[in-house]
Amino acid sequence: MTNSQLAGKRVVLAVTGSVAAYKAIGLLRLLTQQGATVDVVMTESATRFVAPLTFEVLSGSAVTSDLFSGHQDMRHLSLTEQADVMLVAPCTANTLAKLALGLADNVLGTMALTLQCPMVICPAMDGEMWSHPTVQGHVKTLQSRGAIIVEPENGALASGQWGQGRLAAEETILATVQHVLQPRRDWLGERVLISAGPTREPIDPVRFLSNGSSGKMGFAMAEAAAARGAEVVLVSGPTQLECPKGVTRVPVVTADEMLQALTARFDWATTLIMAAAVGDFRAKESHSHKVKKDQWKGEALPLERTPDILLALSAQRTHQRMIGFAAETDDLIEYGQTKLQNKQLNMLIVNQVGGEHSAFGNDSNEVIVLTPNSSPSPIPRMLKRQLADVLLDRVKTLSVASQSQPSASYPTS
Repeated sequence: MTNSQLAGKRVVLAVTGSVAAYKAIGLLRLLTQQGATVDVVMTESATRFVAPLTFEVLSGSAVTSDLFSGHQDMRHLSLTEQADVMLVAPCTANTLAKLALGLADNVLGTMALTLQCPMVICPAMDGEMWSHPTVQGHVKTLQSRGAIIVEPENGALASGQWGQGRLAAEETILATVQHVLQPRRDWLGERVLISAGPTREPIDPVRFLSNGSSGKMGFAMAEAAAARGAEVVLVSGPTQLECPKGVTRVPVVTADEMLQALTARFDWATTLIMAAAVGDFRAKESHSHKVKKDQWKGEALPLERTPDILLALSAQRTHQRMIGFAAETDDLIEYGQTKLQNKQLNMLIVNQVGGEHSAFGNDSNEVIVLTPNSSPSPIPRMLKRQLADVLLDRVKTLSVASQSQPSASYPTS
């Protein structure tokens, strides 16, 4: 059955000269099955990988590939005037650079400079190219102008190597296009309190105890919730991430600071999402001056437990949904079920840490969702931003306790 979710929408699909160009055929099919009208643009090098005739037959319209073809009069202007979104997939490092620098030496570059609609860019290249500082600089430049980057996946590459550079899955790209064209506002009226990142417990002014959390999952949850209409406060430990648009960020460092910040805002919230990786231990004694290495004679570092923030907030809950995250190396379901029950949560999301696909630091993740009286529900690996929307869909279905009415006034301290 044909899905008409994109009915009436016009998509410009720009294909560049990557070995992954053939995958654009599948994207074209998905877009048209969703009801979209698709105009295909190809760079000259893309035509060496896939014949334009293939796209013309499947799209039902001529492919635009040359600024100077007489039968394609002013297509670089007319297509962008009609488009609801431009999708560049796959996007090579060369095209990424041209788009960032505003070069207009081909039809795609010229169209990009006249574009009045959102642009979704799906890079595909060798892993070393993707991680190169120049390429990452171009990505940041495009993002700062509003372009949406669907990051490449980890996997086998054309070079025979394994790394991040493979074109994102068709379903991921399609979901991004759908989100751009049909933004959801199903979290309007919700007040979401989210924690993210690691905590740091000082040993002295130079050294501290911490963990490898990047904060990417919590920031993705905050970005998704805000995009869907929620008021969002993000209490974040130390990270290098930029605060998502429309989100209020409260920076903290230690577990005690995070507990204080969350407690002060807890009554305001309708949903708590505890995505932070709070350190479990801290030094019993924190020195006010740097401990010199020649002063250490092999003494053990005495530790004590940090506060269990989720347990403390659970004891104070009145009306809030309580969502926790757990990072485990083994026996994920067993340990997760125990935490779900002991902390009286509505939902616990368990992810695995350690190894190449660790939840810490990666742009993608796979999780197991646990809820009371239900079987564990695994969610396959996907980009964390996409995973955030999947998780919010599930959280939205959870009932909210009604012991007392929530406070809609934002805390001032």
